[in-house]
Amino acid sequence: MSRIPCKGELYSVEKGGRFLLARFQDAAAALREEYGQQVQTIYLDPPFGTGDVFMAKLPRGQSPVKVPAYQDDLEEADYLIMMEEALRLCHDLLAPAGSLFLHIDYRMSAQMRLLLDKIFGPQNFVNEIIWAYRSGGRATRHFSRKHDNILLYRKSRHMYFNIQALGTPRGEARRNHMKRSLDAEGRVCYSIRSNGREYTYSQDSLIFPGDVWSDIGHLHQRDPERTGYSTQKPTALLERIIQVSSRPGDLVLDFFAGSGTTAAAAARLGRRWILADASPVSMLVFRKRILASQRDPSLFAEQEPFILQYGAPLPEFPRPALTLSRRRGGQWIRPEEEGLAYLAMGIMEDGYFRPLSYDLEPGLKQTLQVPREADILYAADMHGRGGIWHLETLEGACAGSK
Repeated sequence: MSRIPCKGELYSVEKGGRFLLARFQDAAAALREEYGQQVQTIYLDPPFGTGDVFMAKLPRGQSPVKVPAYQDDLEEADYLIMMEEALRLCHDLLAPAGSLFLHIDYRMSAQMRLLLDKIFGPQNFVNEIIWAYRSGGRATRHFSRKHDNILLYRKSRHMYFNIQALGTPRGEARRNHMKRSLDAEGRVCYSIRSNGREYTYSQDSLIFPGDVWSDIGHLHQRDPERTGYSTQKPTALLERIIQVSSRPGDLVLDFFAGSGTTAAAAARLGRRWILADASPVSMLVFRKRILASQRDPSLFAEQEPFILQYGAPLPEFPRPALTLSRRRGGQWIRPEEEGLAYLAMGIMEDGYFRPLSYDLEPGLKQTLQVPREADILYAADMHGRGGIWHLETLEGACAGSK
């Protein structure tokens, strides 16, 4: 029994957006045509050139399953070719006031700085941000490596940059040996002399982050924000980047999407977003992340489209063993094998699958009611491989149908 051809999946959610299951190289022409010079903020967290295979830890009852998410095994020459393509695409997509944040580490930071100077121009370098953290092991043959580099480049001198969005009250803590006093109105102030001048700041004045960010830590293993994706970044990190570089309604892009933190932060801040990733596991993890975050639809007035678009056919996935039965005036479906990571029933609309009901963690022999209008089944396994079939063709083929 053949699968149904499908362009992707279409959902209605509180904050919509678009996820492309594709290599950015394959999506580049379409992205340039549709979004050329329109993107305000681009955040890239590409492979770091580690030579490792990175995993995702996905729930399955009492025994989570580890599956490969992506391989970071390119030779340096091939890696630099890939990144030059990526950064040239970024330059073409950015609006004149836009900015790029490239997240990297010690392995490739020097090469990326040179490459960015070549594409954006050295005059458009803005910052090298150091994201410092305490997690990880302790080295004995060198100083422990406890930071990543985030290279900030602008498209032009018209870059939008709102440091005020990141301001926090100075508070009562003393800084830089400042002298505490009261002003004429009785407010607490702090002052310091430098180069023959005295600088005074009120307790209520705002302070802003510099280029060393040590106040945002890595996600610990039991953090509720964790999705199971091994290279997941904290939402707070992306929120800081998006707040300072964009306004509500602006477009944010990330085409090494991973677990989708960029979209999660953008949606929370009222920005539009586009993600892309070549890994079906990334799509699986992100689909669950965005759907699990939805509130009761009755709590918000409007919904927006969330599109998962297949830039290439889904990896082959055989039809799962299911029981489809009729009882109590309706249809019911039940998985008969482990390994399913997503199960949905719905309809086809203009080549897209629109779910009417879905289960983000379908359990063995867990019975689900089929919506009355549904005639299509979508199933995906732990590796992100998916398939779409007509429900009516399954009823006669599945064991236990009545």
